[in-house]
Amino acid sequence: MPQPQTITEKILAAHAGLETVEPGQLINAKVDIALGNDITAPIAIKEFRASGADKVFDPERVVLVSDHFAPNKDIASAIQCQTLREFAREHNLTHHYDGGDMGVEHALLPEQGIVGPGDLVIGADSHTCTYGGLGAFATGVGSTDLAAAMITGECWFKVPETMLFIYRGQLPEWVGGKDLILMTIGDIGVDGALYRAMEFVGDAIDRLPMADRLAMCNMAIEAGAKNGIIPPDEITRGYVEGRALRPYAFYHSDPGANYVSVTEYDVSQLEPQVAFPHLPENVHPVSHVSNVPIDQAVIGSCTNGRLEDLQMAAKVLKGRKVAKGVRLIVIPATPWIYRQAMAQGLFDIFLEAGATIGPPTCGPCLGGHMGILAPGEVAIATTNRNFVGRMGHPESRVYLSNPAVAAASAVAGRIVGPRDLQS
Repeated sequence: MPQPQTITEKILAAHAGLETVEPGQLINAKVDIALGNDITAPIAIKEFRASGADKVFDPERVVLVSDHFAPNKDIASAIQCQTLREFAREHNLTHHYDGGDMGVEHALLPEQGIVGPGDLVIGADSHTCTYGGLGAFATGVGSTDLAAAMITGECWFKVPETMLFIYRGQLPEWVGGKDLILMTIGDIGVDGALYRAMEFVGDAIDRLPMADRLAMCNMAIEAGAKNGIIPPDEITRGYVEGRALRPYAFYHSDPGANYVSVTEYDVSQLEPQVAFPHLPENVHPVSHVSNVPIDQAVIGSCTNGRLEDLQMAAKVLKGRKVAKGVRLIVIPATPWIYRQAMAQGLFDIFLEAGATIGPPTCGPCLGGHMGILAPGEVAIATTNRNFVGRMGHPESRVYLSNPAVAAASAVAGRIVGPRDLQS
């Protein structure tokens, strides 16, 4: 009888052609998708060419997305995107996203059915772990590892230990996946899951829509994790059916699987969470935030730029105005989300409130463009990192929250929860 395995171990074993694997084991595994963006892929392409390789392992499985500095903000970023464009044309890549079909990569790939349950995905971007929300093993790698995978279709891994997180209880209004992961990172710290898998389960997770599951796994890297993962279920099936471009597989952890730790949370009384500068672990309930005036609010990114996020923000903003002196920037994560938000009248609500609506892009999240902070300025954002200088000047400060808190704060001119607007 094979030893019991976690979902992460099962996916890695299947892609390595092994019956079982164990933590610490070094393996070589086949990848289903190798992903690069306009910052990381040019380096991988340079290494690809330096190796003498003349073709990618599979033009349907190498994915390039120009999303970080796109639409191009300067000459250097234009050259980076041009590099992707030329490589995609040269190798006849099926999935190259640029211009009008470009979206934020970690929202775009699930939406387009490029990644699916049971996949092994690597990306030269740390938030590749997002796809664990689908029940895939997904992790970030360096550009040289991406180059090797583009040539061979394989990558090496050290099998991670798995930490199990169990969330119980009915989530209150205005609380979702972003709050669960911020609370968890606040509990264990930014290195609390270093090179480990974070497996998220429990009845609270079972009720989460796909957008919230993807948001949770997106920020596993902020706890130092190798990957975050949620076992697939009927919500997963409902999302991928009719969307997945390839056959997919549902894996689940075995009873008796070995976990390095098990942590349980009762989330029935959880408030919206806010991460203070300058680390995602510096987390406090929104009711504990004192008077923190803001200059900018950003709603978007690979964490919280999905349609459900924009709907939540619009629910808060409807009939209200952004405070004088505050800049509210709303960035739908993909063209499909952009079109749906427009069709549903969300843009009218945002524009009436005084927001600026941007095209799909990572933009301000990484201090790229379309929302850079000046010295001393304060922003609240639905993004995933608030390190020193992350969104602009090193003397600026970034707070992280869910879309409802970001929207409410834009109205109040200081960090508040949506319930504070109703009082």
